[in-house]
Amino acid sequence: MDGPTERAPLSADPLPASGAWRPGDLAAARRFLTIATDRPFALEGGGVLRDITLAFETWGTLDADAGNAVLVCHALTGDAHASGPSGPGQPTAGWWDGLIGSGGGLDTDRYFVVCVNVLGGCQGSTGPSSIDASTGQPYASRFPVVSIRDMVRTQAAVADHLAIGQWLAVVGGSMGGMQSLEWAVTFPDRSRSLVAIATTTAATAQQIAWSSVGRTAIALDPAWRGGDYYDAAPGDGPHRGLALAREVAQITYRTEAVFAGRFGRGVVDPMDDRFKLWQRFDVEGYLDYHGAKLVRRFDANSYLVINRAMDLHDLGRGRGGIDLALRRIQVPSLVMSISSDELYPPPQQQLLRDRLAAQGTPCQYQMIDSPDGHDGFLLETDQVAPPLAAFLADVEKHDA
Repeated sequence: MDGPTERAPLSADPLPASGAWRPGDLAAARRFLTIATDRPFALEGGGVLRDITLAFETWGTLDADAGNAVLVCHALTGDAHASGPSGPGQPTAGWWDGLIGSGGGLDTDRYFVVCVNVLGGCQGSTGPSSIDASTGQPYASRFPVVSIRDMVRTQAAVADHLAIGQWLAVVGGSMGGMQSLEWAVTFPDRSRSLVAIATTTAATAQQIAWSSVGRTAIALDPAWRGGDYYDAAPGDGPHRGLALAREVAQITYRTEAVFAGRFGRGVVDPMDDRFKLWQRFDVEGYLDYHGAKLVRRFDANSYLVINRAMDLHDLGRGRGGIDLALRRIQVPSLVMSISSDELYPPPQQQLLRDRLAAQGTPCQYQMIDSPDGHDGFLLETDQVAPPLAAFLADVEKHDA
């Protein structure tokens, strides 16, 4: 049997030019807040934005004194839908469903949990796919560079809107962990504790290198059109570049052991004595699946903007260095690592733990034993939940 002579398409159906949520789509569980209506929001990198919409979701009931509020911060391709089913207006189930809910590590019978789609995102918050009121067209290539600090400052506006003066905890993994650390440094009095999982105090050269490859894959897709592709028909947008960026990232999120155990040298296309260039191994089919899946719910420009914000992450920028920045963190902290994480390896979190402990900041540390690599913080909720629940209970007991 002859094998394929061309690269297999990512999907049998044409993929959208953008998977962004748009006004007019069903809101599902999203709630919205608009800020910067009376004056522009000045970004750390020099740009400005007006009329910023922030999409967020909540679970549980806020106590009368707002003392049970927990902010959950999402990672690169996450959004505000951290828990709950998929359905109309919501293409995927909650990305931390195993952790947030009744009786979970973030027990919604006990805590009021909030998650905000970050500035620059594409699932309801203002980002490149959003309409620029000054032009009536999507921002597209005109959307400015944003930073983790910018994201955190907009989240503070959501806290104000909800009358939450101080979070019980700010919790996040990966890019979400960057936000939790930035919260503790930017607003040291607005959270009683922080939880940082599989993250770092500043993006490293290797992390930036992997990110750069993914962004370049998008920029080299002719259908990206310099970022101005929102009027493109399905199948004519930058889905190839975005899918490739996701595939590269997916390799860094998992481990060789997981790939070997799950796929080995299995094949999608039979390989007899007639080898063809585009016959696929099982692992190639897996990567294509994840690439197409992301394209259906994400936006290429948002990927570029948010991914760049991760590269720019540096707690010490403008603060005299990381050690001086960390001195602002005095609240109890829980730092977690994933044993097999090669993208954000445990020594990065252990250094954070050591720095906090050396300055007298109460700090607990937990190693999650997982073969799944960086994605372990999403997959091993049975290991994340117990230490998280115990930590939050300790914070409440100490504050009582």
